[in-house]
Amino acid sequence: MSGPLLKPPSKIGCAFARYGRKTLRAIGLGMALTGVFLVQPPFAGSKQSLPCLANITATDAFLIADPRGRILHRKNEKKKFIPASTLKVLTALAALEQLGPSYRFRTEFYTDVFHNLKVKGYGDPLLVSEVLEELAHVLSSKIHRCRSVILDGSYFSTEIAIPGCNGTTNPYDAPVGAICANFNTVGFQRDRNGKIVSSEKQTPLIPFARDRIRSLGLKPGRHTFLYDSQSAACYAGELLLHFLREKGVACDGSVRSGRVGPDDLLVYTYESVFPLETVVQKMLKSSSNFMANELFLVLGAATYGPPASLTKGIEAVTDFAGTKIGLQNMKIVEGSGISRQNRLSALDMLAVLKRFKPYRRLLTEKDQVYYKTGSLRGIRTRVGYVDDGLGEYYYFVIFFNRPHDKMNAMLDCVKKTVARQR
Repeated sequence: MSGPLLKPPSKIGCAFARYGRKTLRAIGLGMALTGVFLVQPPFAGSKQSLPCLANITATDAFLIADPRGRILHRKNEKKKFIPASTLKVLTALAALEQLGPSYRFRTEFYTDVFHNLKVKGYGDPLLVSEVLEELAHVLSSKIHRCRSVILDGSYFSTEIAIPGCNGTTNPYDAPVGAICANFNTVGFQRDRNGKIVSSEKQTPLIPFARDRIRSLGLKPGRHTFLYDSQSAACYAGELLLHFLREKGVACDGSVRSGRVGPDDLLVYTYESVFPLETVVQKMLKSSSNFMANELFLVLGAATYGPPASLTKGIEAVTDFAGTKIGLQNMKIVEGSGISRQNRLSALDMLAVLKRFKPYRRLLTEKDQVYYKTGSLRGIRTRVGYVDDGLGEYYYFVIFFNRPHDKMNAMLDCVKKTVARQR
């Protein structure tokens, strides 16, 4: 269901307002194996040996593989299809292996001779309100006044447009950026008097957000209320400014964009409390497009140098998939799966799942199945692992690239097939 289209305000910039009491709560929120994957895995089964394969049409793909990766059953396994959000498994794998599971995002804080506080962001997707409040507490012991909060988002290229994002106010269309807060979304409701209030009890709604909500005519719920990285950084800066004032730091200026200079003094470097493995788990379980593309872009910058860009992210993940997994001729245009231009085959996804196996517990788990789903209009996908109850894991890939799919029937078929292998 689409939300209202975001429209730019008449005036862009972070001096949008000077606010006092404001806060927002955190919201819920691949040893190269080329020798294995460049050669098609042996087929241990026949296309015709599984009755449920009748549910797989020319627009769909299906496979089941045993714990050694030998395919038991398959259909259309070589054809390329839209993976939807199952693409996030590849993005997660590339980030975990290239950056490392213990990698931590950082954010730097500087002061200049004019007593401005400068914030340089590096794409941390979990700068949530609790973190910003704690940062304000730490900064209050290092500075006692600040003239303005200046935001340096230069680690990312200016205004990165993610293919597949349509500019709605749905959270899955939230913009990316080097400095962001609360996934660039806001949750609100109306009290009995009709007043707009935060939907989280410990999160007063800041005027910056309230004004945006009113200008967009949003209905109660959770929305992205931002349309670009500059607005996103401004929102994060306004939240930080509020918390600084709450902690007793005298800040009488505004929030605006700028750059850290060579003469500025580094006063604090924040390393995220969340290691990358935790970030990936949160991203996969919430299927956050915002988080996936932040990882995608940061990986590109880490591989090829800043600023982060869509092109660098694509090259980093494509190169990883080719050199480490042996994937060829796939098409990736962003990291979340929101774009219908992305293309992977079931065999491609099997290769990803094999490499991702040590991290399977980062996926959603239900009834001994670790899985990732994907959904776009007319598209449903699911990939993952089935525990056979004996400590072995079977792989499955189901791609439906049409409406009126038979996903539940195929999932039951996967489970029954695994049960028969015991």
